[in-house]
Amino acid sequence: MKWGRQALLSLAVLAVAGALWVRHFPQAGAFVERLGFPVATASVEAPAAEGAGRGGPPVVIGQPVGEATINDRVSAIGDGRAIRSVTISPYDPGRVAAVEVASGAFVTAGTPIVRLDQEAEEIALDRARLALEDARTTLKRNQLVGSRGVTEAQLHQSELAVSEGELEVRDAEVALDHRVIRAPFDGWVGIISVDVGDHVEAQTGLGTLDDRSHILVDFRIPERFVAQVRPGLPVSARPLAHGGVSLDGEIATLDTRVDPATRTLRVRASLDNADDRLRAGMAFSIGLRFPGESYPAVDPLAVQWSAEGPYVWVARDGKAAQVPVRILQREDDAVLVDADLAPGTRVVTEGVQLLREGAPFRFEGDAPAGTTAAPPARSGG
Repeated sequence: MKWGRQALLSLAVLAVAGALWVRHFPQAGAFVERLGFPVATASVEAPAAEGAGRGGPPVVIGQPVGEATINDRVSAIGDGRAIRSVTISPYDPGRVAAVEVASGAFVTAGTPIVRLDQEAEEIALDRARLALEDARTTLKRNQLVGSRGVTEAQLHQSELAVSEGELEVRDAEVALDHRVIRAPFDGWVGIISVDVGDHVEAQTGLGTLDDRSHILVDFRIPERFVAQVRPGLPVSARPLAHGGVSLDGEIATLDTRVDPATRTLRVRASLDNADDRLRAGMAFSIGLRFPGESYPAVDPLAVQWSAEGPYVWVARDGKAAQVPVRILQREDDAVLVDADLAPGTRVVTEGVQLLREGAPFRFEGDAPAGTTAAPPARSGG
């Protein structure tokens, strides 16, 4: 019947395809054998270009296993800020009487920046001094009279009046001093935002003051690096606005907690800014290096894949053997793997299609099995 002939033709095509699959893909033979079907293995003839003799084991190209470090660096982006920074504000409301410094000027601690009107405070100070002088005169008179006409209570009251007068003078001096807004530390004054005659409140920002002798950069690192980070650890920093500039710094401090939402730890680095090239608010790329862990590094061409996962071919007593690997990190010229591979072990990079598990082979450049190197020629004499 027609359907019978079609079924037989389909079976024949499948058989031919299976034979070709087994012939050209050595891994297929092992798979078919696991299914219970015997497979005749023919000796693989190595290409003449590879230097193998007719009927001999295949010749492949291999590369030695290297060693590389993983998890040895961390890169993060952080924002910089001055080591000390304040917004300059007045203590009390008032009218601006004078702006003592120019915007952008460098000032030392205690330098006047803005003066407010202070007539009322000067009058209050003079009044307090007059009251103090009167109290001292009364006390001196009572002390001269002594017990003849002054009671102990009156003498004590005179002494108390002097103490209160001294406090009033101090209070008036402080109020007068607060009419002058001074720099709390050495630093650079930002743009002054008020002019003479402006009325300001206690919450009014007059300008900013930054000590940018050092720039602090806050960034975050994954929690797996927490145990390796400590104050004083060197860091490299690169301002994103100046890609070619590389700066050296160190870890200044660590946060006390890992953020449970991001599983990261906030870290603060300090960068020296003696040449004043950096500014608060700049973005930086921060790099940290750690000792890390060493793993085998293999050529990317050596990594093969099967149903069980990635593996590499190695030689075990001159026979092909698959070594399972777990890929950890890919580089441009190597793949870091977790596997039972000692440094220097050669893995197959070219000719993997010629290999079968347990079948003999040799690496290019190795002498064929059973041969010995020719003795050196003797010089005639």
